[in-house]
Amino acid sequence: MKIVILFLTCANKKEADEIAQTLLRRKLIVCIKMIPVSSSSLWKGKIEKAEEILLVMESVEFLFAKIEKEVRKIHSYETFVLLSLPVSKVSKGVDKWIRQELKIT
Repeated sequence: MKIVILFLTCANKKEADEIAQTLLRRKLIVCIKMIPVSSSSLWKGKIEKAEEILLVMESVEFLFAKIEKEVRKIHSYETFVLLSLPVSKVSKGVDKWIRQELKIT
C-alpha cells in the first residue's frame, strides 16, 4: 500500500464540498483539507487568474483512477489537474488508520 497526497483545485467552495463529500462517502480518501488560493495559469495561450479552493487529500495510490473518475463527474473545469505525490514516511498509526477506513486488507 503506497500512501499518496492528492492535490486538486476547484472553482468554488460548493464544488469543493461536493467533491470532498463524494470521495469520503465512497471511501476513496481518508482526509481532505480545503484551502482558498489565488491561482495563475496558462490556458489556451493566455494567462488566467482565479480564486479557487485547493483540496489536499490523503489516500492510496491504487485508488487514483477511481478518484479521478468521481472527480470527472462533478468538476466544472474542461481540464482539471489532479496530482498525486508519494508519501515516504508517516507518523505511527497512520497506516492502520488508512487501512481501516478504506477497508484495505
